[in-house]
Amino acid sequence: MEKLVLKDEEYTKEIGYKLGKLLNKGNVICLKGDLGAGKTTLTQSIAKGLGIDEYITSPTFTIVHEYDGDIPLYHFDVYRIGCSEEMYDIGFDEYINGNGVCIIEWANLIEDIIPKDCLWIELKYLQEGREMILNPIGDEYEKLVKELLS
Repeated sequence: MEKLVLKDEEYTKEIGYKLGKLLNKGNVICLKGDLGAGKTTLTQSIAKGLGIDEYITSPTFTIVHEYDGDIPLYHFDVYRIGCSEEMYDIGFDEYINGNGVCIIEWANLIEDIIPKDCLWIELKYLQEGREMILNPIGDEYEKLVKELLS
């Protein structure tokens, strides 16, 4: 587990962009944190790093938005999901096993169906800025975090 202080929104965007540049097809990023902690801002900057020019919004009511870039992005917001099984109704397994990057906001609500290897990112409020806690699971994600922080 690694911790990083995001002193302002610009630094959050910088880290997100850098992360987006490092991601590969099939990567899964699991976001958790309170409302307004910066999950969507981070996702927007990751998308820019993936070569996506579209404006990224949180798919709260549609559950998933798809974006085309250098690598496709599948952006989930599962805040309103009733149970993990509902995710299969929208083709979750096809997205997770697809050729894009999956970013899942509120991933802790469906933790039981998240792939074993993934990158968990928790955003927490600080007095000044935010704290980003990176918990990589699996060798690929450990290397990714090491490169992100170098």
